[in-house]
Amino acid sequence: MTRTFGAICAVVALAACQPRIPDSAAGVGFDNAVNAPQSQSQYDGARAGGALPPAQAVSTETVPAAPQVTTALPAASSAPATPLATTATAAPQPASEAAAIANETTAALAAASANSGVLPLEASPSNPAPQVFSNPGISDENDFAAVGERRSIEADAALRAQNQANYTVIAPTAVPTRSGEQGPNVVAYALATNHPRGTKVHSRLGLTGASRYQKACAKFSSDQAAQLAFLERGGPRVDRLGVDPDGDGYACEWDPSPFRKAARN
Repeated sequence: MTRTFGAICAVVALAACQPRIPDSAAGVGFDNAVNAPQSQSQYDGARAGGALPPAQAVSTETVPAAPQVTTALPAASSAPATPLATTATAAPQPASEAAAIANETTAALAAASANSGVLPLEASPSNPAPQVFSNPGISDENDFAAVGERRSIEADAALRAQNQANYTVIAPTAVPTRSGEQGPNVVAYALATNHPRGTKVHSRLGLTGASRYQKACAKFSSDQAAQLAFLERGGPRVDRLGVDPDGDGYACEWDPSPFRKAARN
């Protein structure tokens, strides 16, 4: 019993020590049920008539200022800005390969017509662009309008009559024949023979050695000149110059086969 009474006294003491809770409606004018407004219109009228105190009188709490938030922006990149290609800025592409070829052909013809018919060249530091000029030396006889401005039908008829009067027919004549007074002909000699080189046809005394043969051929500028001199000095029957020691009738290294082949063709 004593313990129960002690516990009750402790509870009462704690209740007495607890601070009084302030009335949130204090000072508004509605302290009791008698003064409380009965409707929303009475409440609004009381507030408009100054019954409600200012907010500072109701609460003395201070609202801390909102913290200033600063966001550090990333540093600008040092890389150069490269514009992105978009469909709006991209060059229009031709509808087909045929259309592209047609466009290139049209551009080339237009450039050629503006440059006296000469196709344009690719200009470079080592190959400068050609000058565009008009060449007066190009004939315009195929241009009917240009010719019609300069001549008439009567002038053309007079020009044709003049050309007909100056026309001369040259009668063909016989091909001239060689008289034979100019000496032997190596071409005629090649066609008159048919044996190959190295075939002995004429007799030789055997007095011409290899050294004499080489010295004799070295005196001539060519084998054809040696063959001509050989025929002029009694060849092929006699070899007075020592240029045909094997007796085939051909001096030094002269070969008649090219002339025979040309005659067959």
